[in-house]
Amino acid sequence: MTVVLWASAFVAIRHVGHEFSAGALSLGRLLVGSLLLGAFVFTRPRRWPAKRDWKLLLVCGLLWFGAYNVALNEAEQRLDAGTAAMLVNIGPLLIALLAGVLLGEGFPRQLVIGSIAAFGGVVLIGTSSSEGKAETWGVILCVAAAVAYAIGVVAQKPLLGRLPALEVTWLACTIGAISCLPFAPALISETADARASTIWWIVFLGAFPTALAFTTWAYALARTSAGRMGATTYLVPPLTILLAWLLLDETPAPLAFAGGALCLLGVAISRTRRRAPAAPTSITTAPD
Repeated sequence: MTVVLWASAFVAIRHVGHEFSAGALSLGRLLVGSLLLGAFVFTRPRRWPAKRDWKLLLVCGLLWFGAYNVALNEAEQRLDAGTAAMLVNIGPLLIALLAGVLLGEGFPRQLVIGSIAAFGGVVLIGTSSSEGKAETWGVILCVAAAVAYAIGVVAQKPLLGRLPALEVTWLACTIGAISCLPFAPALISETADARASTIWWIVFLGAFPTALAFTTWAYALARTSAGRMGATTYLVPPLTILLAWLLLDETPAPLAFAGGALCLLGVAISRTRRRAPAAPTSITTAPD
């Protein structure tokens, strides 16, 4: 669910970016997400974060929900949706590296091999992007978004051992929305001039790729390692390419399909667990 909704977000951002600036789009999306998540959080018992949790929540909220969204939205003013998704997906490699060092997850062989294979698929897709080239500033913004995403995930992981996934997502989303409040005047003026259908796309971005997908992501991340979870997002670029092809008429080159297959293979490898050797069978003899 997370992967499909995040793939759809790249396409929706590309579409909405024709009428909304990057900061206004970020604030609108995060406000919708925060309001919806808050409605669920306050209908159930809550576990308020301890003082030590706030530092990690601020890192996650400011970087992943705030800086990531602004950088990605600005990048998609310059790049097609598929290329942006491919560039942002250097993030899982950064997650695996940071989690191996900072969270003590190490570097399992399957994760390393799978990440390399999947990243090779991303490169293949990148060399056959729909527009054939990537504007330099757009590439820089996508790399910045990937770094913010990776640091945010690594900061989020320890929180999920102490707090519910829904609450962590709501708090981080709210922090991100607060950090984007300087864009409020732009959001108000651009909303007044925008078509109703475009405004509904912002509601979609806030409700589904933000509120729902970030929660399902956190729920899953709480039950596996950050490196292994990050590797599953290599599925996002091929799905984004397909959706952009269908909805935005950004046609991928044939080589992009080979890259998508390599991404799938890499994810499959990274999710494979090594089997522990079978314990020797003991033979007992009945007493005489």
